[in-house]
Amino acid sequence: MERLQKILAQAGVASRRKCEELIQAGSVEVNGVTVTELGTKADPDQDMITVKGRPIKTEKKIYLMMNKPKGVITSASDPEGRKIVSDYLKGVKERVYPVGRLDYDTEGLLLLTNDGEFANLLTHPKHHVPKTYLATVKGVPHGTELDKLKKGIVLEDGITAPAEVEYKDVDPDGKESVIQITIYEGRNRQVRRMFEAISHPVIRLKRIAFGDLLLQNLKRGLTRPLTKDEINRLIQLAKSDNTKKKRTGRGS
Repeated sequence: MERLQKILAQAGVASRRKCEELIQAGSVEVNGVTVTELGTKADPDQDMITVKGRPIKTEKKIYLMMNKPKGVITSASDPEGRKIVSDYLKGVKERVYPVGRLDYDTEGLLLLTNDGEFANLLTHPKHHVPKTYLATVKGVPHGTELDKLKKGIVLEDGITAPAEVEYKDVDPDGKESVIQITIYEGRNRQVRRMFEAISHPVIRLKRIAFGDLLLQNLKRGLTRPLTKDEINRLIQLAKSDNTKKKRTGRGS
């Protein structure tokens, strides 16, 4: 059961505020009964809901994981004619949009959905949902440099939250190295700016995990639906205090 104005907004009738006005004006009926009280709840899958005599259409909720290739824009269109995420969504009838963004030059795990509440839950700054990347950087950062990232480093938009950082691979000639980094924020180009701040710019960046959801062996450019268990785990992670404890060092 959900609030009526929320159901109407999610069905694309109008904005949440405009839907409230429609309810108060007596334009909405639930199972043939006019509803004017804003606190009224209904079940969009069971109840017949109409607005000015017309039944609303509830869209099936879609939750997808994509392995975004490098050189793809995470937006609905691009004036420069570059490839966009929707170019890879053949067979998906519903209109879905990215949960957060991955830069044009960044590849890896990208979530897509048409569930606004789900997307907001995972991207709202107060929830601190962790995101893990493999960053191939120039040179080999010294341990003390990585410690700066672990403690939080000053960027032009403020100090970052503590990150989890570890070496994954080092080139024998020392020209580059692969560092795994987990962040609990979603600032613009944050990982790249963090490594630039310690003078080891990123050569390649790939997101390999969102919360406890792993990219694993999903091929580049392909998508797969999330399971109910994966969806529920992401929701519970966003609502829990575990990420805050890790972020402040109070966790295990």
